[in-house]
Amino acid sequence: MLIANLCFFCNFAAQYYLISMAQEDLTRKDMSSLPENAMRPLKKGEVYEPLMGADKRPREVTTWSVTWGLLMAVLFSAAAAYLGLKVGQVFEAAIPIAIIAVGLSSATKRKGALGENVMIQSIGACSGMIVAGAIFTLPALYILQSKYPDIAVNFFEVFIASLLGGVLGILFLIPFRKYFVKDMHGKYPFPEATASTQVLISGEKGGQGAKPLLLAGLVGGLYDFVVATFGLWNENFTSRALMWGDTLAEKAKLVFKMNTGAAVLGMGYIIGLKYAFIICVGSVAVWWLIIPGIALIWPDLNIGDGLTAAAASPEQLFKYAKSIGIGGIAMAGVIGIIKSWPIIRGAVGLAGRELGGKAKDGNAKVERTQKDLPMKVVAIGAIATIVVTFLFFQFGVMDGVWLFSITAILILTLIAFLFTTVAANAIAIVGSNPVSGMTLMTLIVASVVMVGVGLKGTGGMVAALIMGGVVCTALSTAGAFITDLKTGYWLGSTPQKQETWKFVGTLVSAVTVAGVIMILNKTYGFTSGQLAAPQANAMAAVIEPLMSGEGAPWLLYGIGALIAVVLTLFGVPALAFALGMFIPLELNLPLLVGGAISWFVTTRSKDQEVNRQRGEKGTLIASGFIAGGALMGVASAALRFGGIQFDYEAWWMNPLSELLALGMFCMIIIYMIKGSKK
Repeated sequence: MLIANLCFFCNFAAQYYLISMAQEDLTRKDMSSLPENAMRPLKKGEVYEPLMGADKRPREVTTWSVTWGLLMAVLFSAAAAYLGLKVGQVFEAAIPIAIIAVGLSSATKRKGALGENVMIQSIGACSGMIVAGAIFTLPALYILQSKYPDIAVNFFEVFIASLLGGVLGILFLIPFRKYFVKDMHGKYPFPEATASTQVLISGEKGGQGAKPLLLAGLVGGLYDFVVATFGLWNENFTSRALMWGDTLAEKAKLVFKMNTGAAVLGMGYIIGLKYAFIICVGSVAVWWLIIPGIALIWPDLNIGDGLTAAAASPEQLFKYAKSIGIGGIAMAGVIGIIKSWPIIRGAVGLAGRELGGKAKDGNAKVERTQKDLPMKVVAIGAIATIVVTFLFFQFGVMDGVWLFSITAILILTLIAFLFTTVAANAIAIVGSNPVSGMTLMTLIVASVVMVGVGLKGTGGMVAALIMGGVVCTALSTAGAFITDLKTGYWLGSTPQKQETWKFVGTLVSAVTVAGVIMILNKTYGFTSGQLAAPQANAMAAVIEPLMSGEGAPWLLYGIGALIAVVLTLFGVPALAFALGMFIPLELNLPLLVGGAISWFVTTRSKDQEVNRQRGEKGTLIASGFIAGGALMGVASAALRFGGIQFDYEAWWMNPLSELLALGMFCMIIIYMIKGSKK
């Protein structure tokens, strides 16, 4: 799935289309709402004046903004966690939250609500950053628990790992806020912040924009709810529904599979045709070339548990072949880190200069729009968080072994701090955060080092995964938070207030995500196949052989790594391709359909302004499908968790359920196209 989201992809591909549209829009008519110098480098002596000037005292932290911000954090944390575990795609919540915030203020006729709307978005956006950090690593604990029953996993561990990672990410980023959002003014495009700012400054347009978003959320939510709860039609359409499908799968190891859910279709629209196509090419390469090739050329190959390639189903062969995708994901992460090395090298020096500058100018008057939390508070907070993290490892993970805990905290702190600027820089430049690649490398490094100091087996697996969870959440938080701070800088919010309430949003999101992970595990299980959890499965697959002393499929990893290098040399996004090789086929093909719809609705008119408006409308509908489908998925899981479950297994075995699913899928495709062109 995504390494973005492993943590990287959530930002990497999911916002590509939306961002491009937002940047284009802000350079047109709506750009007049911001000062002319908002997007370009400042001339010598020139000063940027935000919409809410430093001399103003806008409403920011109010009962309205905090209540709605926390509510958005809960709702979108649950939705993003479910969707991320279901299909491996974490959607960016900031834009839908901004639209809802503006729509609410417009509907209630609140005047001067810009500052409140920024705060609602900033608090609510904690959902995406905590989800991206947690679900790509921590569910691997449950996955390994099914194989190693002595592994104990509880709500507290998942919650604390997410919370500590989020707090560290905030504290490590604050010293770099001024550098990224002010000192580098006009030098970084900040695509996601640009898109969010567009929504927040166009109040009337945003209020109207909330209507198609909410309607699509209702349609997509009900559509996915009746499938997940009542099973009115199958969630997938496969070639096995046709007369020749079973024969083709058995003899040639070829199968066509496509999920027919609204949320996945919406995700494909936002990703856009380019990246959806690359992902699908990677998936097709595994499912329609490598899997049949293995069965044809090496029919007697043992793919695990005494099963030969000739006797295995395409799905069983995929479990073996997807290790190629894991190798590609890891190498793509390494390549990203190498490219970012100058930033890593300068991170320590930059932090030192920032801390020194704060100390020298501590008594100087700082204008409201540049006022951060006091550096002393940040430093003490960071140290205290590291100490708490150490105690968590010492008494909750490492069974009181000081050597293990000290080693773990050193690895965790060093990697999290050094890569904070990498995550922020990636978001600032391209809107994508290669956090998953960095997390995968963290797991490998942690596993090797921890084995070296004597920690191995199931205890080592738990320790390495929790370390990875903290680091992954910290880096995801840093990348997402710099977007909020840049939006606030453009509009004139108070950074100190954003930073303070970010901690509260992080706490609420961590509780929600931990609860959703626990419910989904008890309801579906992460090894049942009903939840893809691709990133977590990748983490478990990588860490298990390293910690158990078994032989890892290094040859397959190497093939995947080689593919990633070759793709990079030819300028093809290796990560997207590798993710496609790891993601199940049925979750990739609807992405391509959604991407094709995006291309279709934005190219039908000769008037580019019409195409732009259609693209934005389609983005709202897609966001509604994603949010509604994901939220209703959580509701359906909650019903199952409560013992309310309908038996539709026999109906789903009937090919007619799949044909009906295909027909319903065509209906929501038509709805999306026609709704976008209105």
